[in-house]
Amino acid sequence: MMSSVHGLPFPVIIPDWQGVPAHVHAFCTTRRGGFSAAPYDDGCGGGGFNLGDHVADDVVAVAANRTLLNRCLPTDVIFLSQVHGNIVVDAATIHQSVTADAVFTDRGAAVCAVLTADCLPVLFSDRSGHVVAAAHAGWRGLAGGVLQNTVAQMQKKGADEIVAWMGPAIGPAQFEVGQEVLDVFTAQMANAAECFVAKTAVGRTAKYNADIYGLAGRILAAAGVTQVYGGRHCTVTETGQFYSYRRDGVTGRMASLIWIG
Repeated sequence: MMSSVHGLPFPVIIPDWQGVPAHVHAFCTTRRGGFSAAPYDDGCGGGGFNLGDHVADDVVAVAANRTLLNRCLPTDVIFLSQVHGNIVVDAATIHQSVTADAVFTDRGAAVCAVLTADCLPVLFSDRSGHVVAAAHAGWRGLAGGVLQNTVAQMQKKGADEIVAWMGPAIGPAQFEVGQEVLDVFTAQMANAAECFVAKTAVGRTAKYNADIYGLAGRILAAAGVTQVYGGRHCTVTETGQFYSYRRDGVTGRMASLIWIG
């Protein structure tokens, strides 16, 4: 659901999950509503809302975008240094950027955030709103256990039933992968093959279209998270809404954020 709720000066996507209390706040930004010029713009001739400071965008524009974002948050967000791994950190321990791909908190006002541009962002909350988290999950992170590790860390903090929302990522019709990716997941999950569709002729190098949403849903279910929402966007094809590394190569990053009010 695209929205400009709460007077935000830029468009956002609000998780369409159910059973999460009102004091938990979450949204995902788009490429629209900021200050970045092409190729980090909004795709329609206006300023882009690129929040990545590692993609060669103008540092002044990125700083302006981050300032605009932080004005809408209870505390300034400290973005992770993401490496497609499975490390999960406590937001309360972060005072500067750390190498990790997921972050959780049980403290009010601490903002959990990840950056993406095709990889899957997953936001988490337990039903009491006691613990929340954000995870960055490309296929390597999924295979490496970043979602399971995030759930485990939330449970250590006393989370009750956990609900998850899958934000905008590359869609199953666009995510082409090789045999090695199929092999990694089928070695881990008996039903992983259901998320791959072969697309090459016999005798040629095997290529498949992979459903990252389907893979994440199965991994979450195995970890005990059965209430999973979202998973309806495609960052590659929705050009006017999202940055996409697979589509453009040089591009910006969106943020998916969650905090306890």
